Order: sequence, then C-alpha cells, then structure tokens
Amino acid sequence: MSIGISDEHGELASSLRKWAADLGGRELARTAEEDADATFADVWAATVEMGIATIGLAEEAGGGGGTVLDVAVALEACAHELVPGPLLGPAVASLLLPEIPDDAVVGIALGGVVWDAPSATHVLLDADGWRLLPRDAVELTSTVGLDLTRRFGTVQLSGDASGTAVDLTTDVVRRTAVTLAAAEAAGVARWCLSTAVEYAKVREQFGQKIGSFQAIKHLCAEMLETAESVTAAAWDVASVCPRSGQSVDDEQWEFAADVALAVVFDGAVEVAKSCIQVLGGIGFTFEHDAHLYLRRAMSLRALVGDSDSAAERLTERAVGGVRRRVQLDLEGRDEPVRDEIRETVERIAALPADERRPAFVETGYLTPHWPAPYGLGADAITQIVIDQELARADLTRPDIVIAGWAVPTILEHGTDEQREQFVRDSLLGDLVWCQLFSEPGAGSDLASLRTRAEKVDGGWKLNGQKVWNSVAERADWGICLARTNPDAPKHKGISYFLVDMKNSDGLDVRPLREITGKALFNEVFLDDVFVPDSMLVGEVDDGWKLARTTLANERVAMATSRLSKSTERAIELVSDGATSAQRVAVGHSIALATVCALLGVRSTLRSLAGQGPGAESSVAKLLGVRNRQDGAELVVTLHGDAIVLGGDEVKDDVWEMLNTRCLSIAGGTTQILRNVAGERILGLPR
Repeated sequence: MSIGISDEHGELASSLRKWAADLGGRELARTAEEDADATFADVWAATVEMGIATIGLAEEAGGGGGTVLDVAVALEACAHELVPGPLLGPAVASLLLPEIPDDAVVGIALGGVVWDAPSATHVLLDADGWRLLPRDAVELTSTVGLDLTRRFGTVQLSGDASGTAVDLTTDVVRRTAVTLAAAEAAGVARWCLSTAVEYAKVREQFGQKIGSFQAIKHLCAEMLETAESVTAAAWDVASVCPRSGQSVDDEQWEFAADVALAVVFDGAVEVAKSCIQVLGGIGFTFEHDAHLYLRRAMSLRALVGDSDSAAERLTERAVGGVRRRVQLDLEGRDEPVRDEIRETVERIAALPADERRPAFVETGYLTPHWPAPYGLGADAITQIVIDQELARADLTRPDIVIAGWAVPTILEHGTDEQREQFVRDSLLGDLVWCQLFSEPGAGSDLASLRTRAEKVDGGWKLNGQKVWNSVAERADWGICLARTNPDAPKHKGISYFLVDMKNSDGLDVRPLREITGKALFNEVFLDDVFVPDSMLVGEVDDGWKLARTTLANERVAMATSRLSKSTERAIELVSDGATSAQRVAVGHSIALATVCALLGVRSTLRSLAGQGPGAESSVAKLLGVRNRQDGAELVVTLHGDAIVLGGDEVKDDVWEMLNTRCLSIAGGTTQILRNVAGERILGLPR
C-alpha cells in the first residue's frame, strides 16, 4: 500500500505514476551519466507545469492549497518512477519559503552539500543565520555522485553574501527535508518490492517459478514488512508536518521525524538491496533499473542524517515522557452517536465494579461488532467512538479470552439452542473456554490433525491428543476439531465439536511446563470422549471452514500509539543512566514499537474509509512479534550481569523474555505467516 489511504490520494498517486513513467527519467539519467551539469530541464519544466513541488503551497501564494501529506503522496509517486532532476529540493523549499516563485530551484545547503546545484536559481544556506541568496552571489561546483538521477555540489560565497535573512533554524530545515525525503524513500521501496515480486512470479529455475521457493518467498515477505514500515513512518511524519505559517506541535513533529530517520532510509536501502538479490544476475547489470533505485535510496539516507543519532534522540524524548500521539479525525461522523455513547459509558462507569461486566453485556458494549442481541452490529465509526469514550472514562472491557474465538463461530454456524446455551454466559464470564486444535503432529499444518471422531448412537466418540491448550485445566468447555472422514482430503473431512471439559469421561488434562518454568499450557488426551450430536457445530466434515470463521462485521479497534510493555520497561531502565550504545538500542526499539502502532492506525483508517484490510494488518502481526521479542531481550540485556545472579529485580523481566519466545510459534509460526503473506498478499506461487 502507498502512503495515501483515501480514495483521493489513491487517484493522485495513480495518475502521477502514469505521468511520471512517460517522462522516461531512468533513460535520461543514463544518457546524462557523465554530465555533472545536467539539469534535466525538460523534466523540470514538466513538473512545474504539473505544479508538483508547490502542491503544499497556499492557493493565494500560487500553490495547490494542499497538505504536506498531499505533497508526500505526489513525491512518493514520482520517486516510484524515479523522476530525475530538481523536485525534492524545490518541494522542501516551497514549505520553508512560500514566497519563492514556483519555477525557482532553491539549492538547499545542508551539511556541506548543495542540492540541485546546476539547476539552482537560489541557494538557501546557513551563514550566521539562514539566508536565501541569488545564484550570482555564490560559486557552485556540480558533481556526478552516487545518484545518477540528481546533481549535487558544493558552494562558496562570492560578492555580496548578505542575501535575504529567513526565519528558519537548522532543525526545521532538516526536519522538513526528512519529511519529504521519507516520502521519496517510500516510493523507492514500493518500486523495488513490486519489481522483485513480479520477477519472482515469472522467472523459472529448476523447472519452477522462483517465487515458489521458500527462500525467495520469505525474502519478498521481509521486503513487504520493511516497505510497509517505511510507508507507515513516512505517512506519519507527513501527516504531522505543517505547511508554512501553520501552527504545529513541534514535539510531535520532532518525534515523528526521528522515527522516520530511524526506520525509513535504512529500510529503503535494505529493500533496494533485496530487490537486486531476487533479480539475481540481471539485477547486477547496468541496463536494469534496480541499481538506480539503490543509488537513490543510499543518497537519500546520506542527505538526511544517520539513524543511530535519531534513535538516541528518541530515547531522550521518551525518557522525558514524550510519546507519539495520533488523533483520528472522524470528520464529524461521530456526532450522531457520540452523546448517547458517552452517556451509556458514564452510566457503566458509575456502577460498582462487580456490576460493570453485566452492564457491558446488556448494552452490547463488550462486543459491539457482534450482531444483536449479543452486540450492536456496530459500524466502524460507532466502534471507534465506544472505544474512545471507554478510554476517556478509564474503563477496560473484560477479556473474554478463548470465548472470543469460540462464540463468533457459534453465532454464525451454530444452532439456536447452542447460541442460547453458550453466548450470554460466555460473555458474562460464567463459562470459560479452551481451544483443542493443535496436536503434536499438527501445529502450523493444522489440517494434518489425527484426532478421530467416530459416529455412535446419539453422538460421537473422540480419540486423540491435543497440545498447547491454555486454561484447559479450568475450562468449562472446549472447541475441538476432529477428523470425521479419514478418506476425504485433509481439509475436507474435519468437524467442529463443543466438548464438555467438566463432565466428560475419558478426558485427561496434563500441565505442560514451558521454558519459563511455569505451566500455562496443557496437553489433553481424549479416550472415547462422548460428544452428543447437539454439540456438533455446523455440518459434518465442514469444520475446517468453521475454524477459519470470523464474523463479516469484524472488530475495528481504536487506533492507539502506545509502545509495547517491554519498550516501556527499557525506557524505564535506561533513564537511570546508560551508555550511548544502550540509548541507541532503546531508541530503535521505540521506533519499531511506534511503527507497529502506526500500522494499526492505518488499518483503522482503512476500515473507517470502508476499505478492506491492507497489507499492514498482516505485517503488524509479523512486526509486532519481533517488536515484543526484541524488546524483551533488550530489557534483559540492559540488566547486564545482574541476570546471572537472578533475584527479584530481574525475575519478571527474565520471565517476560523467555515467555515471548512463544510468540513467533503460536498462531502460526513466523515462517508460515511469511509464506501466507507471500502467497495471499504478494501473489507468489505456492
């Protein structure tokens, strides 16, 4: 998915990509390969005519009256087609200097490098304060550098160097540059991902499309993860960046810019390198475009600053209490429901603690996305408003745990009697559920399960072994998959049963001790366990479909920007004094945790826009696991040699580190999920 989420941004990006492709920029870059003074004048004239660099200028200043996010969407699209010559610099200048003519090329001098040196009509530099000078007041020397699509140079003052003083700081100039350069990096990453994937779909080796090989599939899936991270961070910093003259929360812009610096540019470089790797020998040729994108990505990274410095600043800000706060703009669509929801939430909050859960159930606020009478059948806006009002009242919904999987299946596929027996009591917490799905030989490949269900008078007898069953030792009921037709294909002959865990003969629940030393899971043995016909959900042999059921009206969670538990713990530990390397490590954890939250925000915005889930919802699972595992390990590392001695100070943190190792296994291993992402999102062959 690109930076833009709205239909308008999608149309803008699509039209600009088509326009940019017709410019033939990559071939122009090759033609001017050795020309240090190449200005790509025809391309620049076309971009001026399209008004791309000035989209973010107010209309009264001759611009397009758009937002910085509009500019970012445009730059991402142009970078996707590698438009050569001046564009990024003039776009940055239009946000900093709204009075500059729209056809002016302002060569921005940052860190001893002047952008767009041969094309510059003006130079913006820091000479005892930021000044705008005409071209004839300076001496510019242009060079051919790493990026063949652009020219940079150096500057020396000549003659009257006073120029025009402008009210800018180096931080604002650099932050604006980071904001728009991040959009270009997102375009580069997006092109590299799509190019690698399309090649992997058609290139054959050993008689197979190379995209069917797990090594290639995983590499492409990892590119997807990185590209979505790059896009989310680029979107966020553009969303909070102000146009000239607009008020802004500098603290939030600074934080978002440092997240972008810590994530975007390294990420774009990695995706570009992986693209060449997937392409193989053809990607190493000068004729292929891939190296031009690698060159652009590495040049962008060199221009804006290094990720470790940004990470260290993130740690400093986080220790001071700063977190990224993203506000959802509901555009007034919440007004018809806001007052009623607030009143209901306040009524629940006023109840004694032991009466709140029944009130949640009665109002439908416990599961508002479920159909009435157990929920509200709420649309996305209503769900978000309920979440917001619950947060405002400092109310937390009771966790229904495994019932959150069992009950939706009963609602959609069960009988009226099953719904009457199970749904309300499960919501009230009077029934506890466990899941009897996984087996010793059927984990990620669940359809290989071997537990048998044989038809007997009045019901079924189940025999087999289940494993990794949390709360089975205290569950009232279990949802169980068992094979009812051993002759059918493995996904076909499976049925879905409800097992009485308290009153069934032949059940043996044994605690399973994990690496933490605790026993949170169990293994369950079923020996002629009788399940009556009334406890079969759906049709015989149709259980695989039921196992994958989610209600059509899925839960839309309120987007938050909270950091993970382990990242917060790392911030707490590093606040007492740490080495620079430790602060950098914590900062990178903050950046990753923030990106994971941003992926959730973008997914929520898609739901509000009536769109289906984007790639970020799948990527969020993969990145979320890495975030939690790496964060927990970082916390333990920050304790140093104290973990060798043990004790109360480190005990909980060590347990968390060990416990999070299950996250890349449970619910489908990371490797299997990358296969799924490669096939279902990227369209790679099985």
